[in-house]
Amino acid sequence: MDITLKQLRAFVTVANLGQFTLAADKLGSSQSAVSTLVRQLETNLNLRLFDRHTRLLRLTQAGMDILPIAARAVADIEGMVESSRELNALRRGKVSVAAGTVQAALMLPQLVHGFTKLYPEIEVALHDVAEKTVLEQVANGSVDVGIGTVPDDDTELMGTRLTTDEFLVVLHPEDPLVKLAELRWTDLADCKLIGPQRGNPIRDRLESELVRNGIVLPLDKAMQEVALPLTIIGMVEGGLGVAIMTSAVTRLATSMGLIVRTPTEPHIKREVSLIQKRTRSLSPAARRFRDFLLKSVH
Repeated sequence: MDITLKQLRAFVTVANLGQFTLAADKLGSSQSAVSTLVRQLETNLNLRLFDRHTRLLRLTQAGMDILPIAARAVADIEGMVESSRELNALRRGKVSVAAGTVQAALMLPQLVHGFTKLYPEIEVALHDVAEKTVLEQVANGSVDVGIGTVPDDDTELMGTRLTTDEFLVVLHPEDPLVKLAELRWTDLADCKLIGPQRGNPIRDRLESELVRNGIVLPLDKAMQEVALPLTIIGMVEGGLGVAIMTSAVTRLATSMGLIVRTPTEPHIKREVSLIQKRTRSLSPAARRFRDFLLKSVH
C-alpha cells in the first residue's frame, strides 16, 4: 500500500466540493489528474469512496467513514510542513543554553537581548548553573549549547572558543599583598585561599597549569572550596581570605571595592567556549544562536 499526500488531498477536496472540476481548480490541477489520484487511493485502500454517475458524485459509506481520517491526516502533514518552514525561516523556535553563573550574569544577558531583537519569535532559555553542570547538561541533551571550558580529554563534547579568561587574584583592599609591586603565584603559599570546588573545570584547569609550570600551592589543604563565584567574592569582601578566580569576575569584584591582581610567572589562562555535543544536530534556531554568539564575541 502506497498512499500519498496528493491522493489524500485530492480525495478530501473532491469530497468537500462535490465535483472533480471544482476540486481540480482549487488544487491547480487537471480534472483527469485529480480523478486519477482518487482512483489510486481507492485501489490502495481496496475501497470504493465515491458513487459516480453522469451528473452525480456521492460519497459511499466507506468514503464517509474515511473522510474525517483523511482530512485529519492531510491537516497534520500540512501543519508539520508549515512548522518546518517556520523553523527554517526562524519565525519561531526555542534555544536553551547553560552557563556558569558569572557568564550567565555578566556576559550573556546583553548577547541574548541582541539576539532576541533580531529574532523576536525565538525564545532563549538561560540556565545559570555550576561550571561542571554545564558540561553535564550539554552531554545529556537537556540544553542545546553551553558556555564554559571543555576538558582536553573529553570525547563527547566539542568547544568553539568564544573568549579567553585569565586567572587572577581577588584581594581585600587592606590585604598586605596589595602593596606588592609584582604578585607571583608563590606569594600565595601562606595565604588563606578561597576558590572553586574540586571537580569544577576552572579548578581543574588552574591545578593542571600550576603543575605544568612547577608551581606548588597547597590547594587541597589550604583552599576553602566554594560553589558559587558570588559567595567567593563576598568572602573576600568580608576579609576571610584571598580568592583565585578568573578575569570574568573583574567587573563584579571592582564594583564591590575589591582589588584584582594578575600574578606573573606565569600568566595562566583558560578558554571560554561555546560547547556542543558532538553527536547532536542543532535545530535551526539553535544554529542561528550559536552563529550569533560566535560572531558577536569574537
